[in-house]
Amino acid sequence: MDTPNLDTLMRVAAFERVRGLNEIHDHLTTTELKPGFLFRGERIPLVNPQRGIFKPQQMRFLLSIKTVFPKPGAKVWYDDQREVHRQIFHGDESVDYAFMGKNPDAADNRWLKEASENQIPIIYFLGIAPGRYQALLPTFISGWDGHTLKTRVTFGPNPETLAPPTDSAERRYALRTVKQRLHQATFREAVIAAYDGRCAFSGLPEPLLLDAAHIIADKDERLGQPLVTNGIPLSKIHHAAFDAHLIGIDPDFGMHVSDRLLGQSDGPMLEALKQLNGRNIRLPGRAKDHPDRDRLAMRFERFKSVT
Repeated sequence: MDTPNLDTLMRVAAFERVRGLNEIHDHLTTTELKPGFLFRGERIPLVNPQRGIFKPQQMRFLLSIKTVFPKPGAKVWYDDQREVHRQIFHGDESVDYAFMGKNPDAADNRWLKEASENQIPIIYFLGIAPGRYQALLPTFISGWDGHTLKTRVTFGPNPETLAPPTDSAERRYALRTVKQRLHQATFREAVIAAYDGRCAFSGLPEPLLLDAAHIIADKDERLGQPLVTNGIPLSKIHHAAFDAHLIGIDPDFGMHVSDRLLGQSDGPMLEALKQLNGRNIRLPGRAKDHPDRDRLAMRFERFKSVT
């Protein structure tokens, strides 16, 4: 089989592996990425732990790029570490990605150029917190500039295919989709971290079973911002109960179970929900991360009106 076709088959296998990881995990870490992907019995890496631009030796073209989210107080090595989130949230069609070093002819940067010239679909591992990534695919290198030492990155309009965007409308649509996903991911990350990875109702410590519930929905432009103070980490069932106004939280952080649930008797799960009545939610360690009382008051009025 010739090299281009072999490269495509490997790329498809890599994409399938990452899509599978995305279905299970809200974010990816070294633990999930280190095993790479399997192709015809051989393990092939997805990333280079030390470098942001990666082409496996088995492949002809670039496979992935990565932007590390800086640790607080740590040195920022590349402009895109600072700018990419801002560009995604405020941009229209594309974002910048910095070259590796200052030599445009270095191997890593030539891989970027080849990916641009051949419209190769790649995976973008975008840092959303230190050591945690969102895998965005397919991503495309849409411009390469040896003078500014930067490329332009666009996103595919359909995450299930390898097709690049065909026009400006598709590029804008794809970026809006990425923006929504990044909004959800960063909000969830910040809220769950503030509560030390535990459900505010039950104390459940399994992050895979936790959501970041909005107090005021994000469709409210004035009060629905993705702020820690507008979020509460809840297990899946508690989130559903909160959204359905079966459990409310008053401005003093007390929980109230609806009469609808209190009047039922049907096993240990329901009893566990009923026992929350009259208790206080678990609060984050920092007072500045506590739920906003005004938002809670607005949400609690809604709870009272439907119970």
